[in-house]
Amino acid sequence: MDINFNKIFEIFDKKEQNIKSFIPEENKKQRIYEDLEKVKNKFSSSEIKPPLYCLPVGIKDIIITDGFKTKCGSELPADIFNGKEASIVTKLKEAGAVIFGKTVTTEFAYFEPGPTRNPHNYNHTPGGSSSGSAAAVAAGIVPLAFGTQTIGSIIRPAAYCGVIGFKPSYGRIETDGVVPFSVSADHLGFFAENFNLTEKTSSVVCKNWNTNVVFDRKNLTIGAVTGKFIRQADDEMIKFYEQSIINLEKRGHKLVKIDLFGDIEKINSIHRKMIAAEFSQVHKDWFAKYKNLYRLKTAELITEGMQVSQRDLEDAKSQRFELRKHIELQKTLNKIDVWISPATLGDAPEGMATGSPLMNLPWTFSGLPVITFQSGKSVKNLPLALQYTGSFMKDEELLKIAKILFDGTDY
Repeated sequence: MDINFNKIFEIFDKKEQNIKSFIPEENKKQRIYEDLEKVKNKFSSSEIKPPLYCLPVGIKDIIITDGFKTKCGSELPADIFNGKEASIVTKLKEAGAVIFGKTVTTEFAYFEPGPTRNPHNYNHTPGGSSSGSAAAVAAGIVPLAFGTQTIGSIIRPAAYCGVIGFKPSYGRIETDGVVPFSVSADHLGFFAENFNLTEKTSSVVCKNWNTNVVFDRKNLTIGAVTGKFIRQADDEMIKFYEQSIINLEKRGHKLVKIDLFGDIEKINSIHRKMIAAEFSQVHKDWFAKYKNLYRLKTAELITEGMQVSQRDLEDAKSQRFELRKHIELQKTLNKIDVWISPATLGDAPEGMATGSPLMNLPWTFSGLPVITFQSGKSVKNLPLALQYTGSFMKDEELLKIAKILFDGTDY
């Protein structure tokens, strides 16, 4: 990939002041050009360049990266988050990537927003918690940026900002060096400008990625989720979803409609209980010392999590596997290739509130791989997207299927 950093900085200078996707950095351009030269010198004798050679990448500011402070979108002192660089960052550097900067996150990857705006309309949220990463790719500043998802923090902002968002299976990308939210639900993933880069990046960062997986069938059997889960979305999104299903059938795909999450309220409650409990465990000592530095919603979740018993936490964690078995069984029984559902409740809300992650929650709770990309626009001319879910640890197959669906999109 031929990267013109002068052009990238032109875009950065033009757009960043409005979208505020990156953590401000002194002497940023000089540092990046120096890093770029180091990469070129490192691989100067290599006839075949590494897969992400000289590619500028954004890194969410809860991921420890050498040479950068980690603040987690908070007012807490950065030195308490010091540690060894995340292996995901090291892998990116080894693959030739240039770290363009740390991207804005909501406070501790929860709901208190940072300053980032949606590139499609500055009066609307980019979503959270990986706000800066999604906005930076959508604005064309960087072609690739990394984020995390504990409920909907990759898929939701990707959908709001109209870019590809990929959340691999739970555990497929190592999370060491990432300041935890909930260790039982935290996923690493990324935003990318196209599918070729999505596949290339996956081969670098995902454990045991199989580049030889082939999926030749063009006519798919798609599991379209129905019921209470879908009715959480707004009327515009439901109409868009239903029309998208009709369009897929017209293209020759088979649709199997299934009320997969009839107990969605229970699933939502169990997931919240689990992440609140684990969040409070992560922050126990910090909260005791720096309570006055935490913002309201973050402090409330910590307090809520402290009320969850260890027994209830263990029960909630076990329910992840029960839900995954239920989903996989229905997929097998109905010979489904991929699940489809709305990526969000609707388009990006106006204001800074990051929006609801409820459409992403059961897929995250079960640890299944999910990908989204823009497939329409709302009446407000904002991106609308669906999400596509595959089987556990069959991320390679999901990307092949998603590419088929992407190539046939009406958008």
